[in-house]
Amino acid sequence: MSQSPHPSSTRYRPMHARHAGEDHRTATSLELFFDLCFVAAVAQTSSAFEHEISAGRPLHGLLGYALVFFAIWWAWMNFTWFASAYDTDDVPHRVLTLVQITGALVMAAGAAEALEHGDFAVITWGYVIMRSAMVTQWLRAAYTDRQRRRSALRYSLGILVLQIGWLVRLLMPNEAGIASFVVLALGELAVPVWAERAEGTTWHAQHIAERYGLFTLIVLGESVVAAGLAVRTALDDHGDPGFVLTIALGGILTVFALWWLYFAQDAPRRLRTQSTAMLWGYGHYVVFASAAAVGAALAVNVAHATGHTALTDVQAAATYTVPVALFLICVRLLHQRAAPVSVRTGAVIPVAVLAVLGTTFTPYTVLCTGVIASLAICAHLSASRRDRHGVGN
Repeated sequence: MSQSPHPSSTRYRPMHARHAGEDHRTATSLELFFDLCFVAAVAQTSSAFEHEISAGRPLHGLLGYALVFFAIWWAWMNFTWFASAYDTDDVPHRVLTLVQITGALVMAAGAAEALEHGDFAVITWGYVIMRSAMVTQWLRAAYTDRQRRRSALRYSLGILVLQIGWLVRLLMPNEAGIASFVVLALGELAVPVWAERAEGTTWHAQHIAERYGLFTLIVLGESVVAAGLAVRTALDDHGDPGFVLTIALGGILTVFALWWLYFAQDAPRRLRTQSTAMLWGYGHYVVFASAAAVGAALAVNVAHATGHTALTDVQAAATYTVPVALFLICVRLLHQRAAPVSVRTGAVIPVAVLAVLGTTFTPYTVLCTGVIASLAICAHLSASRRDRHGVGN
């Protein structure tokens, strides 16, 4: 059950760092509420991505999706790591978190416009609202946590300067849009690296692993919802029910396999040092974005089966196989050093990735992908069991 650090009261408390080895550190109800509100932003982004692909603009849609999802992922990630170190659960913390949730809802409202038309005004203001609240949170931490004051001040200064940059970007001509976004995004990524070099914050490995797992569930859940809506639409549109159901079955098998693979990993064991945790956290951009893209791709393939896209068969198939392959290989890479494995076990996922990409050129891409992903999980479990029992490589 979720626990707050001080369940007896929510009045103002000094924002001292929580202990990195704290027992029973679980997600709070406020963190769960925060994640729930991010569902709206993920859903709107995935829906707009699906629309762009179905309209025959896959490259434009992919670029917009990558940019918009970065904003969603980065805003979520920064709150998560901050709360792992400084969750006081008092009134100011709750109010500032609710301000961030408001920013997330504004981002959700502007996601489609940003992705489809390149208009980042609404989503930028939502992002700035969220990040400005984070500046205040870090200033609170700097005021009371003297030991880590330099880190907290670096966070607050870096975030504040970049928010000014994002607002200035809105005034720039369209030609400078992508370049300015990349520069500012790199700046955002650099702030934690710079700030943590001072004293470093006391994030909790078990708590971080749980929070990332919960967000993975959110994006995989969006894939399930997207698949259900797409199948219902196809059947209402008098599509071939047999073929549509093969897509639905393949999608279900795929999502089940992705879930199984992700939660088969021992993430807290991986999060031992600041550098590995940083790489692990940053690498989840691909994990989250690809998982959310699977749902959009399912909808695209159902629409393609009923003749409602401007894509070729191979293009429609690739929208599904590529994000599945990215998810598989990225999860494997992020956890490859958590525990030693045999050559046989280590080869399961790379072979599955190649097989998934190969299904792009088959008529039953989604179903074949789901079967391959499921078989990969079975092979991984079998190989891991053999490793535990000391069977030779």
